[in-house]
Amino acid sequence: MDIKKNPKSDLENFSKLFLQLGLVAALFITYVTIENKTYDKSNVEAFGAADMGARLEEETVMLAPPPPPPPPPPAQAPPPPPAPTKLDIKKDEAKVEETILQTTETEEDEKVETVDVEQIETVETVEEIVEDVPFAVIEEVPVFPGCTGSKEEKRKCLNQKMRRHVSRNFDAELANELGLDSGRKRIMVQFKIDKNGNVTNIRSRAPHPRLKKEAERIIKKLPKMKPGKQRGKPVGVKYTLP
Repeated sequence: MDIKKNPKSDLENFSKLFLQLGLVAALFITYVTIENKTYDKSNVEAFGAADMGARLEEETVMLAPPPPPPPPPPAQAPPPPPAPTKLDIKKDEAKVEETILQTTETEEDEKVETVDVEQIETVETVEEIVEDVPFAVIEEVPVFPGCTGSKEEKRKCLNQKMRRHVSRNFDAELANELGLDSGRKRIMVQFKIDKNGNVTNIRSRAPHPRLKKEAERIIKKLPKMKPGKQRGKPVGVKYTLP
């Protein structure tokens, strides 16, 4: 038996197919239209400029310098130095006993004698003090100005210079003025030529005080001399004029 198709059912099938094709075509046209849509250039430029201005403003805000850091806290004053500790120094009053070391080679019968340190006497070197030496025994006589030569020649020269000095300066008429007896009057004068060559310690004897004073006046006028020496050292020399 042959089955016959109903022509209405075929039309329904075709109508569904056409509906689907129409929807697909509409979607395709809509997509193409959206893709090919044009915008106004002024709007695009304005929108772009606004967008760039906003971005620049945002970047400018972001590039602003950071705020300065807060100032450091004030430096604290250093603590005061500690007070010096007072040291209590106590004197060690303990007596130190002297230890005497003995050698092991001493015999049994040999006695070791200890010597107290305080008993040892220190010998001080005392400089030898040379007393005044008489002119007759001095090794090197004082040198009167102008005297040269050997020691003996200097000795004779000194005696001559002394007598000449007295005869030139003594007042020979003084005895007559004083009313003394005629004749020579003995006057003795003793003095010292010290280690510096100066005339000191003048002492005199005369029959009248005026003659004594005159003799001392003459001796004081003697010049400074080169001092005499004993054992190579300057010493005082005693000299006597009759």
